[in-house]
Amino acid sequence: MPWPESPEALLQGLAGVVRFALETLSVLCVVGGVIATFRLAWPYLPFLRHGGRRPSSRIRLTFGSWLSMALEFQLGADIVATTTAPSGQNLIQLAVVAVIRTFLNLFLAREIDAEQRLEAQRADPHQRE
Repeated sequence: MPWPESPEALLQGLAGVVRFALETLSVLCVVGGVIATFRLAWPYLPFLRHGGRRPSSRIRLTFGSWLSMALEFQLGADIVATTTAPSGQNLIQLAVVAVIRTFLNLFLAREIDAEQRLEAQRADPHQRE
């Protein structure tokens, strides 16, 4: 592999590697979340087919946590990509994507928090907020 001609080319190459790594981690988080969620849901599957007990919200909390982490990695990848190509269009695109992902993450975090409080109340019905 030849040495890059300039520091800018080196930075571009490094940014590409970092972006790829962050996007890969994001995909792995989603896959890990699916696997972890499936493992938690497995005991409930026979009951769901026959109208049995409702799965715990812990399953949703698990998947939501993994998705939240994936969103963080994706946002990091977008920031790295825009840092190396800061055109006006790229900055606007990053801003829009960052706002959308931030709101998704915020609402996901709120839902996870609400589910955790509900789970805690179910475990201890006399608990007060």
